[in-house]
Amino acid sequence: MRQPSLIARRVAAASVSLVVAAGAAACGPEDNDAKSSDGDSRPHKGGTLTVLNSNPQSDFDPARLYTSGGGNVPSLVFRTLTTRNRENGAAGAEVVPDLATDTGRPSKNATVWTYTLKKGLKFEDGTPITSADIKYGIERSFAAELSGGAPYLRDWLIGGADYQGPYKDKKGLDSIETPDELTIVFHLNKPEGEFPYLATQTQFTPVPKAKDKGTKYEEHPVSSGPYKVVKNENDGERLTLERNTYWSASTDAERKAYPDTIDVRSGLDSSVINQRLSSSQGADTTAVTTDTNLGPAELAKVTGDKELASRVGTGHFGYTNYIAFNPKVKPFDDPKVRQAISYAIDRSSVINAAGGSSLAEPATTYLPNQKSFGYTPYDLFPAGKSGNAAKAKELLAEAGHKNGLTVTLTHSNSKDFETSPEIATAIQDALKKAGITVKLQGLEDNDYSDKIHSAKTEPGFFLAHWGADWPSGGPFLAPIFDGRQIVKDGANFNSGFLNDKSVNDEIDAINKLTDLDEAAKRWGALDKKIGEQALTVPLFHPVYKRLYGKSVKNIVISDWTGVLDISQVAVK
Repeated sequence: MRQPSLIARRVAAASVSLVVAAGAAACGPEDNDAKSSDGDSRPHKGGTLTVLNSNPQSDFDPARLYTSGGGNVPSLVFRTLTTRNRENGAAGAEVVPDLATDTGRPSKNATVWTYTLKKGLKFEDGTPITSADIKYGIERSFAAELSGGAPYLRDWLIGGADYQGPYKDKKGLDSIETPDELTIVFHLNKPEGEFPYLATQTQFTPVPKAKDKGTKYEEHPVSSGPYKVVKNENDGERLTLERNTYWSASTDAERKAYPDTIDVRSGLDSSVINQRLSSSQGADTTAVTTDTNLGPAELAKVTGDKELASRVGTGHFGYTNYIAFNPKVKPFDDPKVRQAISYAIDRSSVINAAGGSSLAEPATTYLPNQKSFGYTPYDLFPAGKSGNAAKAKELLAEAGHKNGLTVTLTHSNSKDFETSPEIATAIQDALKKAGITVKLQGLEDNDYSDKIHSAKTEPGFFLAHWGADWPSGGPFLAPIFDGRQIVKDGANFNSGFLNDKSVNDEIDAINKLTDLDEAAKRWGALDKKIGEQALTVPLFHPVYKRLYGKSVKNIVISDWTGVLDISQVAVK
């Protein structure tokens, strides 16, 4: 999952839209379950779950969605070869089988991955799901008219870079083999030990070729999950899902599918969503949100109300907000200037600007502080809680700026508490104590995104953020620090233009590992090595605080997504 400005069309994100700190995620109720008025806390089947969201679930086609772990609403309809473990906290950052019997069997140095499908899998019309359906689903994601999904398959599959999808090339991809109805084999052009993570993306959803309607498939995609689409209004603004009677819990250990109906209503103002969840009246007693956080003012109100506070889910997602430097722009070509700024940062004031310690946690490492990423604690330029102005001045003098210097910080004008004016002003105030005068350049969101992601226009000093496509150091470090991913004409995310052979080689070496725990350790060590170059200043990891209705039960929030998993909730 890329930067949050892109999440609306890619997820955390998450979908995932897409999509924060150490330890297990804490849920609102102490017993991890909201009790009903009769005292019965056990989840039951039945009822309607209402989802109140800001962003519509647009492009509801598995080829076009950019999700993490299969997404939240999408995962109710689209099953994939693997999926995220539906557990609280760190346990939820593990990849587990979904349509497949295991997470994949690697061979030939992790360049070949083989999966076997479970027996008895069926689409919503009762027809069997076969390996050919998964192959076709992947191939159609290469079609230009169905773009938007994760780019990895194009990069990883042999022949993927030139393949144009089944509408133009009916021959298909030779690098995906289906020797029988239950077996599918992937041939990669380089070792990829994290292929099981990629297999959670919705592009691995089976699609029956006979039912494919191209760009109109999103209106009624054929379900392989516990729910099917019965209504899709205004490109995902209103989605109605009902039970898929051919889904069997015996083949699906992850999704609980308690409610009878899921009613997704989007395009709502965030304040309206939080007000409705707070009041929790009528249908809103069984409502949740998958994309709307509590803001600082709302959280203060909620914290003072015991009943409301019991209905707040707290989550952590692999995500870092940071300052980025372009070393091609003076004076940021001098490592001592970058180090001086690192020492001068007042993280306490930055966190206050981000909404306070309940909504943000300080970061001194680029990788999020979660085990699955390989988090290795380090603080190479210790600034303390309020900045080390004396050390910063010392370094500036060594760099030839004993009388200080003036720089420009580029930020977004969006009120997102991440790259917004509040954060920029906090940095401006902190650096002033070190003799650094900061001029602020605020841009509208689209202009900001275009400017910082272009190798030709990237400023020397700007606010940025990054979220994980899956909970590992790979999709976190490689796009930002792998020199081979520098894009000269297009969206570039390697803001420091780092092209260090030793870093590139270590990325390749880690990618060969199929032991994900061992890979995590290596990612953590690489994070520290890169951090020594002071190409970024990690600031904080966000914390997600989200309300849910008073009749919603069985709250599960994993470190994979950081938000309530609607595949687990019950409403009756």
